[in-house]
Amino acid sequence: MSTRTPHRPPAAETVRDTVTESVGGTVGGPVVEQLADELWDAVSVADEYTAVEVVLGALERGVDPESVLLDVIARVQGKVGEEWAADRLSVAQEHAATAINERAVAALSLHPAARTTPTRGRITVACVDGEWHALPARLLAEVLTLRGWQVDYLGAQVPAPHLIAHLHRTDSYAVALSSSIATRLPTAHAAITACQAVGVPVLVGGAAFGPDGRYATLLDADVWAPDARTAADRLALGPLPRPRPDHQQLDDLPHLADQEYTLITRNSASLVRAVFTALQDAFPAMRTYSEVQLERTAEDLAHIVDFLATALYLGDEDLFAGFITWTAQILTARGVPASSLPPTLAVLGRELKDFPRATRILERGAEDLTPVDHSTAESRS
Repeated sequence: MSTRTPHRPPAAETVRDTVTESVGGTVGGPVVEQLADELWDAVSVADEYTAVEVVLGALERGVDPESVLLDVIARVQGKVGEEWAADRLSVAQEHAATAINERAVAALSLHPAARTTPTRGRITVACVDGEWHALPARLLAEVLTLRGWQVDYLGAQVPAPHLIAHLHRTDSYAVALSSSIATRLPTAHAAITACQAVGVPVLVGGAAFGPDGRYATLLDADVWAPDARTAADRLALGPLPRPRPDHQQLDDLPHLADQEYTLITRNSASLVRAVFTALQDAFPAMRTYSEVQLERTAEDLAHIVDFLATALYLGDEDLFAGFITWTAQILTARGVPASSLPPTLAVLGRELKDFPRATRILERGAEDLTPVDHSTAESRS
């Protein structure tokens, strides 16, 4: 590794997407596909002026603002992530493209075609503490505004105490929490519980909660939606389920009583240092790494420990296994051998031999990693 790499409660109410028509074509139709191609051509070369012209031009042609947000800008942002994962965009290019998409959203929100008068209640939209990927939440905020809600958009990385203070000052009908990175789920859980404790129901969304919303259910969120359009549709249907004010985090995750999550997170820095030192013997190629490669390896180890801790918190082996196989794919795309991962998991397992749940999670990750290594080797032969 030497490259930077993100008693069960009743099920959270889930809602699924439906195809809706927009002026200029149906969702995914030829008009929006052409617009998405034009926007991609602009953001991929950091051409902000052209990107904004594409978005405003679509509005002038009568394309529905919601469709521009979700079927053009959001689609292009998804491609930005895919291109980064495939190593066809650098981190800097990905950040620049995201910033341009954010400015395109801002330009759209000021256009006369997107101006609305609030006719519904008040919704607070925020990212959980530690979550810097704000664009999904911003897209939801704009869609809700278009649909007549009064929206308080609080942006990225909102600490739970500040979120609760905002709720005390306002009369929010609901809170919409966004998280893209799974390692933010323990923090998201605290925010969900805190909001519910003051009587405000919580709708959650974002990649962190899983493609089927499984972690929304596990963390006892009131509603999960897979995307902004579906979230807005659900809010329009009527009141959300009222939360239980006496709900506690440990009610959802009784396995946390074993203290494995607490001990590993408390000692994560020393754990990373110990694995880093031992890995130089377990993976001799590391001895030839440059200073920059060693720094990246330390960062990767920290990510692995973070995801292990999150899997412990959730009691979900699949989360860690999925992260490890994804990491192998990211490394391979960058020409870095994924062969460093099995010894890393083995060293980490030895360091955590007295933690049975952590050991099982690491073993599962190693099992799922083996087919990936084989397929990678075959593709290179």
